[in-house]
Amino acid sequence: MGIVLNQSFKNTIITYIGFAIGGINTLYLYPVFLGATYYAVTNYILSAANVIMPLFAIGMQNTLVKFYTQYKTEHERNQFLSFTVLFPLLLCIPLLIIGFLFYDDITVFVTKKNPVVQEFILLIPFTGLCMAYFEIFYAWARVHMHSVFGNFIKEVGLRFLSSIALVGLYLNWITLVQFVYVTAGIYFVAFILTMVYAFYVKRPHFQFSIPKNVKDVLVYTFFIILSGSVANLLLDGDKLMLNQYMVIENIAYYSVATYIALVISVPSRAMHQIVYPITAKLMHDDKYDELNNLYKKTSINLQMVGGFVMLCIFVNIDQLYELVPKEYSGGISVVFMIGLSKYFDLILGNNNAIIFNSKYYRMVLFLGLALVVTTFVLNMIFIPRYGIFGAAFATLISITLYSLAKLIFVVKRMHLYPFTKQTVESLVLTAALFLAFYFWEFPVHPIIGICLKSALVTVAYVYLNYRFVISIEINQVIDNLIKKILPKAR
Repeated sequence: MGIVLNQSFKNTIITYIGFAIGGINTLYLYPVFLGATYYAVTNYILSAANVIMPLFAIGMQNTLVKFYTQYKTEHERNQFLSFTVLFPLLLCIPLLIIGFLFYDDITVFVTKKNPVVQEFILLIPFTGLCMAYFEIFYAWARVHMHSVFGNFIKEVGLRFLSSIALVGLYLNWITLVQFVYVTAGIYFVAFILTMVYAFYVKRPHFQFSIPKNVKDVLVYTFFIILSGSVANLLLDGDKLMLNQYMVIENIAYYSVATYIALVISVPSRAMHQIVYPITAKLMHDDKYDELNNLYKKTSINLQMVGGFVMLCIFVNIDQLYELVPKEYSGGISVVFMIGLSKYFDLILGNNNAIIFNSKYYRMVLFLGLALVVTTFVLNMIFIPRYGIFGAAFATLISITLYSLAKLIFVVKRMHLYPFTKQTVESLVLTAALFLAFYFWEFPVHPIIGICLKSALVTVAYVYLNYRFVISIEINQVIDNLIKKILPKAR
């Protein structure tokens, strides 16, 4: 776990810095500087681009991680790296041609409720292509155990550049319409920077040839495309459907709530960057005892860290919403529902990495396709009736069912189990602290109140988890910190 803890710690710090910047953007700069309409437009463009991104990447970011360690010679590795970069480009061309041929039909469908989106339709494939190649080159660096830079660009760089663009908007350097185009340009810059870094980590020697195991690679890639599309539809599909049923401003209200809830998943995102290739190697080497141990450690560590984040958000949510315009306040219930779904997914540890790198990876596709249909139907039922609350409820049901299905599959088919008695103890501690802190507030300014309550929650949460040894690894980290601090205190 050494390299896992090291890079995961760095990635977690980077990701939280990025989310802090994003929090300032989401809670203040976007609502005040950009306004609900163009905030919603920007979110819609990015969500739509994220949904089609797997089609452009054709799953090569996952394929690269799974197969790279299986090549033994430098020639084979260079051949495979070349294939992962050049092959998606060939398949993007027909996709773009099809998009242009049906441009009018797509535009009519997308803009029937919100015509303001029409001007920016072409930004969707452009941004999706930038996202796709960012992920491919990020994977290029990750297979060489360099995950920090790409994570910095993804979590901090994108949000920091967005902050600069928002300040530029406030100073009238750019217009509202230009801001949407600048946002797409930021993703292009992120792709270029990540490509340069990936080439720095591993100098490319491009070869126009096909890997010897191309059949296995393409079969895996096909299923990963579909499963990746499923995952992104579950993440952003609700925003696309809100655009079809409600005025576009509701996407802005929903986006603020989901962003707050997504902070809970930060530890998983950070650890996943380095755990994924390690999981792939352990499975390739048939080291299933080590894999099962890793599975349990990632589960309880993520549950402990993610539970702390969720607790801080939930007990402060009312005061947090006092900081945003009143029209956004309907999203409080959305935070709870999306947050709980993310928490459940979080405590499954490296579940996704295990399935994607196993011979059963096709099963994720079938589970995912069934779930997309379920999500689509639930959104059609609940959004017209309950608005953004209905979208959140549909997402909660869908993601919970999806996570539960993946858990059962790994337990039954692969005989790997992530939970221990500490899992139950952590759930009880988190629930008890929520009940103890949620129903009262400090009668002060919301920011001061949030800081005070969060400080109390932190002391209570850390002490109780340390006292009951919920995570051995985290207790060891705390012990090391105490040893370093106490001599200085003397």
